[in-house]
Amino acid sequence: MPYNIEFSVATSDQIEAALCKRLESIRLSRNITQAQLAEEADVSPRTIGRLEKGQGVSVDTFIRIMMALGIQQSLEALLPDPTVRPIERVGIGAGERKRARPTQSGDERPTWSWGDGEDDDE
Repeated sequence: MPYNIEFSVATSDQIEAALCKRLESIRLSRNITQAQLAEEADVSPRTIGRLEKGQGVSVDTFIRIMMALGIQQSLEALLPDPTVRPIERVGIGAGERKRARPTQSGDERPTWSWGDGEDDDE
């Protein structure tokens, strides 16, 4: 399975497989064996094999492997900093968001019709 996928339309299984293949490619490009990576990440070689087959590992193991490969700085790109909002780049004084407010759907607005708000005596 190719690891260059469109993440916005991929399933979670496809994303997991793509990420695991990327880690395998990084390991191979650095000429590191599974055993060497396992020792550096403090996991078993079997765990590295499972990861590279896309069979799933814990988030902790995934992070350990990234750290062992020296690519843990890429983890910052996984989840953007929620405290940096585009509006803060434009204006000054925007405070930290304290709660979420869902947008109201169009169905909640009253239906307007002719004669609303006018005197009916005319």
